Formats: sequence, structure tokens, C-alpha cells
Amino acid sequence: MPLLNISTSAKIEDKKDFVEKSSRLISTLTNKPERFVMVKLSNPEIIYFDQKYTPSCYIEIKSIGSLSPDEMSSSICEFYTKELGVAPERIYINFVDVNSKMWAWNGKTFG
Repeated sequence: MPLLNISTSAKIEDKKDFVEKSSRLISTLTNKPERFVMVKLSNPEIIYFDQKYTPSCYIEIKSIGSLSPDEMSSSICEFYTKELGVAPERIYINFVDVNSKMWAWNGKTFG
């Protein structure tokens, strides 16, 4: 909590470095300890968007609170444009605020 789920068709040379940078970004943006951030990367993916196979990215961020889509969207888009070379208009970001009673870790729910 938070969970960052990244699906992209862009080529990633160093996936471990990319995932670690992504973890730090989400920790900073949500103001949550990085030790609780989980990053899931699906790459390479086949993504067809706007009638093209041009490199694209789908980002899903799930968290118990601490999400401010209006404030975070620009920073997230800039980060992934820089890291992946994916044009901003080819990035979708889905923010999901999860009820603490519906999220568990270490055998217990957070709520």
C-alpha cells in the first residue's frame, strides 16, 4: 500500500533500476514509506491505443488515501515520459483509493 502497476510497450533496458525509481517516485508523491510501496511491471506489453502500436503506458496507482490525482498526474506523466520516452498523450493513469478494510498485509487488514 500503495501499489503501482505499470504496463508498457516501451523498451526498458534496466528493469530493476526503472522499478526502483518508480517506487521512490510514488513514495514521495504519496508521502508513504517506500518500504510499503509495491511496484508491478508488465513489460513488454502489446498496447493498441489511438489506432496505433506506438509505445504507450498504462499506470494504475492503488492506495489507502494519499492520492491527489490533480496534483500528481503531471509529475507522473513527466517521469514516465522521461524514463520511457513515451509521449504524454500515450499515457493513461488510473488512481484507485482503496478502503482500508479492503487492503491486507501481513495477515491483517489496515482498517
